[in-house]
Amino acid sequence: MSIFDKFKRGLQKTRDFVTESFNRIAANLGYFDEDMLDELEMVLVQADCGIECATELTDSIREHIKNTGDSSVETVLDVLRAGMLDILKDVQPLKLDPNRLNILLMVGVNGTGKTTTCGKLAKRYRDQGKRVLMAAADTFRAAAIEQIKVWGERTSTAVIAHKTGSDPSAVVFDAIDAAKARNTDVLIIDTAGRLHTKQNLMDELAKIRRIIGREAPDANLETLLVIDATTGQNAIVQANAFAEATDVTGLIITKLDGNAKGGVALAVVKETNLPVKLAGLGESVDDLQDFDSENFVDSLLPDPESLK
Repeated sequence: MSIFDKFKRGLQKTRDFVTESFNRIAANLGYFDEDMLDELEMVLVQADCGIECATELTDSIREHIKNTGDSSVETVLDVLRAGMLDILKDVQPLKLDPNRLNILLMVGVNGTGKTTTCGKLAKRYRDQGKRVLMAAADTFRAAAIEQIKVWGERTSTAVIAHKTGSDPSAVVFDAIDAAKARNTDVLIIDTAGRLHTKQNLMDELAKIRRIIGREAPDANLETLLVIDATTGQNAIVQANAFAEATDVTGLIITKLDGNAKGGVALAVVKETNLPVKLAGLGESVDDLQDFDSENFVDSLLPDPESLK
């Protein structure tokens, strides 16, 4: 299955919703008027593109119609596609540095699929022949430690773990020490998704970052925020909170196949200016894909032929 087919399959619910809405609004007439553009804006909001993003996209369509006089369905779709791609223009794939230790620090609230994503990344890099190590630094949940150990067994990946309730920074310290000793290519660190207060979260992540900076100053560090597409606009709140707590370098959006709200990727990028690095398009271990903006947008929007 091609990458485009995987995106198309994963985003099928959103695509069906947007296509049906396009047909309902204007397909029979073959053009968009002002009322129809208002309806289109609401469709984008309902697909979780966010109000700011939806307004920007429809305003660009209005401006194009004003300048060209062309309000055809095909043109509206083309301008909408171009606007979405412009929002996602800074998308960067997750890349490893082959000449040094790569540390993937995974952050995000509980329930986003963070620990599962750690396991899927371990599988990806093990399949590429990389030396991989995982660290169970979410010590507040016994289930998280056990879950990452299960992924370790599934992927033949060693896991550094302490007892439930132990200091997460101590786990990270030991994991870095082990990574150096084993000449590891990729160290994947799972962290807690919820502490007692936002300040606790910020302090804990800051402490972990200090340990990494001190013990592995030459490592290629990516701090990846995992967000759940099915949480809708709450994903933006999460993204902003974690961006304040630590230096997030990229986003992983999971469960894009879960409902008709795939537009949340656009909303989060628009709000945070953070690049999406990976997309979770299903439950299979191989459904974690490098985020590709063109494949994403083309999978989100209807095929022009379906509107004729």
